[in-house]
Amino acid sequence: MPHVQPDRVRAWDPGVPGIREVLHASWADHHYPAHTHDAWTLLIVDDGYIGYDVDRHRDRADAGVGVTLLPPHVTHDGHPLTSQGFRKRVVYLEESALPERLIGRCVDAPLVLDSALRQQVSALDTALAVADRAAAASHLALVSDVLRWHLNGRPELPPVDRRAGARLAAQARDILDADPVDAPSVQQLADRLEVSAAHLIRVFTREFAIPPHRYVTGRRLDLARRRLLDGDSPADVAVATGFYDQAHFHRHFTRLLRTSPGRFRVAA
Repeated sequence: MPHVQPDRVRAWDPGVPGIREVLHASWADHHYPAHTHDAWTLLIVDDGYIGYDVDRHRDRADAGVGVTLLPPHVTHDGHPLTSQGFRKRVVYLEESALPERLIGRCVDAPLVLDSALRQQVSALDTALAVADRAAAASHLALVSDVLRWHLNGRPELPPVDRRAGARLAAQARDILDADPVDAPSVQQLADRLEVSAAHLIRVFTREFAIPPHRYVTGRRLDLARRRLLDGDSPADVAVATGFYDQAHFHRHFTRLLRTSPGRFRVAA
């Protein structure tokens, strides 16, 4: 008889604007009743198969296949389609994340078959799981933009103006370089430059090979290394260079140099 994993549920408020809640669930035999949310339910299935009804329309979500988006205020339920249960990751988006007029289209086609979007949603969930709010905000902007594109019928995109994009990316970099410690969020930066966050992220990444939030992290790490070499403690450096906390600083520092800030300081 196949081994069935025990039920597991983890949920939290990530503290990221636009996101209400994150839920990780693994259920062996759970049939959850019809209900509604006042948020958009964005989910990917990692294992198993989920059957559900959305506003009396029957559908399913399979492991590794696409992204499922369930609209706010619309009744839905859910149940496993096999005896093995299922494992899913869910991000509940604020009602304002997508236009209300798209609810009907979402009811008609809740499954979005887009492998790149699925990877982006997974990256969003990963950033939320490690409390990397800047990365999560960046992924959220891209995910929301692609979801709108799909729900609007996938209209033809305008041609890319690389010169204008390069100018915009340079303007954004100049603003970030002016004060990397207290740099604006990607949404604040986009508002300042009068473009969408998704567009800014795409042109910046095309021009500099990394998105704005990773560029800022790199600048902050440069400042942090200098302060560590001057003998400042990792805790003081984390605060002084714009990281959320020492754990956030430690994670990015170790990812870059494969050593901790404390060891880097001692070796100096």
